Amino acid sequence: MKVVILAGGQRSTISNEQEGIPKPMAEIGGKPMLWHIMKSFSAYGLNEFVICGGYKVDMIKEYFMDYYIYQSDITVDLQTNTIQIHKNRTEDWKVTVVDTGLYSATGQRIAQIQKYIEEDNFIVTYGDCLSDINVRELIACHEEQGKIATMAVARPTGRNTALEIDVDGQIVKSQKMGMNNQAWANACFYVLNKKVFGSLNGNYSLEQLLTDYLADKGQLVTYKHYGFWAPVETYRDRVNMENLWNAGIAPWAE
Repeated sequence: MKVVILAGGQRSTISNEQEGIPKPMAEIGGKPMLWHIMKSFSAYGLNEFVICGGYKVDMIKEYFMDYYIYQSDITVDLQTNTIQIHKNRTEDWKVTVVDTGLYSATGQRIAQIQKYIEEDNFIVTYGDCLSDINVRELIACHEEQGKIATMAVARPTGRNTALEIDVDGQIVKSQKMGMNNQAWANACFYVLNKKVFGSLNGNYSLEQLLTDYLADKGQLVTYKHYGFWAPVETYRDRVNMENLWNAGIAPWAE
């Protein structure tokens, strides 16, 4: 099953030292966020990827064209213009990078990669979201339900902390805002049947298509994920992910 990664948004604003690059290329622990996402799928044996690029898509293409060099130790003889590879390391990945346009909505980006989807089902995720979703369980849920689309949902992350302060100005306790035992949020993770291409008309977001159209037709089901997921949307988000990675406790890492 192929994994489609939406990586076509505008330039990254989540890394002070890396402005002007696609957000999925912002680094966490010295590796692009895109690499982290792909490694998590590879752990489940999913090694074929279609990347929907847009902003500076050539940077993504160059990264994979030169991936073998980036991952290896090399000796360059400047006089003879030769390169010797040492400790060569690579991945068992097949990566298709597609320029889906600078201003395309996510639904339109998916529509443009139809020719690269041969199997009945494929996975779609975003290039700025990390999670430890059990991909096998998600696929099994999709196949069991037999609908066009399965959306992974998770508890809202809650970005703020409410502080309870006593009359003396001391903090008594804190509570995450935005958390609700009854609330679920889109975890930016889908399994889609290729029948979905018949509904991808116009420049609409994929989420809008799923929730406004397929849901009304009874063709959208959800998979509830109770574990870790984190959209990396701000500089603070990236720093938090970097701290988890450097401490060796990144939940998305296998």
